[in-house]
Amino acid sequence: MTSGYTALDENQPSGARKWLLFVGIILIAVNLRAGITSIGPLIGMIRDDTGISNTIIGMLTTVPLLAFALLSPAAPVLSRRFGIETVLLSSMIVLTIGIWVRSISSPWTLMLGTALLGMAIAIGNVLLPSLVKRDFPRSIGLMTGTYSMTMNMLAAVASGVSIPLASIPSLGWQGSLIVWSALSVLASMVWIFQVRRRASVSGSNKIVTVAAKGGSIMKSKLAWQITLFMGLQSFTFYVNISWLPEILHSQGMDYSSAGWMLSILQFVSLPFSFIIPVLAGRRPNQVLLVLISAACMFTGYIGLLSGVQSLNIVWVMLIGISGGANFSLSLMFFTLRTTSVHEAAALSGMAQSFGYLLAAIGPMLIGYMHDYTHSWSVPLMILSGVVVLMLIFGLGAAKPGYTSGAAKPVGPIS
Repeated sequence: MTSGYTALDENQPSGARKWLLFVGIILIAVNLRAGITSIGPLIGMIRDDTGISNTIIGMLTTVPLLAFALLSPAAPVLSRRFGIETVLLSSMIVLTIGIWVRSISSPWTLMLGTALLGMAIAIGNVLLPSLVKRDFPRSIGLMTGTYSMTMNMLAAVASGVSIPLASIPSLGWQGSLIVWSALSVLASMVWIFQVRRRASVSGSNKIVTVAAKGGSIMKSKLAWQITLFMGLQSFTFYVNISWLPEILHSQGMDYSSAGWMLSILQFVSLPFSFIIPVLAGRRPNQVLLVLISAACMFTGYIGLLSGVQSLNIVWVMLIGISGGANFSLSLMFFTLRTTSVHEAAALSGMAQSFGYLLAAIGPMLIGYMHDYTHSWSVPLMILSGVVVLMLIFGLGAAKPGYTSGAAKPVGPIS
């Protein structure tokens, strides 16, 4: 399947500019998860130092997800008004400020900084797929796989090095968090050049698109299938991050080993978050990829439910493989199922808004069901059911078509 264009924009980047844009995209990607995953291991230090309650501590992980849900629909509007480059640059600046403010030892600054960080990341989440569609229309799969893998890799690295960094006397937990602002500062510097370059091209920020017949993208059945697929895969990811160590500990695994299992889950997802978009971009449909991915995750959850502890590493790896594949597939659907940059941004905003609402509900629902049943069996059965739903909506999203209902792809017109 093609990327969604019949012709390339005459203002497509080339040569050195294209490489600079590639670097800019990667730098945005490395900033979209590290600021979130770096705080989890430091929760105990932060609580002991500030004396904040567990309720506020819980909000430090919930607030970014709510920001994703609330701000995602605004990203396409802002990009049409000010241009993608300007909005992405602004998001990196806000992200830097958020990281700095969050590092001040106060409950109020912790929450304010976290909110700013979540708002900035929400913008980047939504606009990167449409930026790739606009400037790399002939290599969407490769670019999506590259930035998706980079994003997930930095997420795993950030969670792994937070404690060692915080153990350095001159840093502490504040310094461990501030370190990640170096990435957002570097990204801001690169995107200043991108804004200047794009502004020098007359009319290049103005893209004429063909809107979906019937108005809002929310009227599209295909858009809702993609949205629910995105939401359900986010649901499983944040439940895994929150509860997998506890599930494994309940089966007799010590906390240290359970923590390593969570790291394994994240690292095995990396190669699949890269290769799946490449494969998806070369196929007329993605039905087989959705089927295989769902089968892996379903087998993993059923395996954990079976209690065959000797194979726990296999179950965890299957879940991790599927998680990386599902996340990358959802990103690919934003570009493969749309005919214009504007439509891709709108779909991305819609899917991530509703998707992260589901993600925010997931850990709370699974935790409540565990408390209610005093067992992990029902939560694992719920997760298995979520995978079935994800398969149903994923199969719909994987079939050829466009959210606009267009028979042919329509490219940007400068």
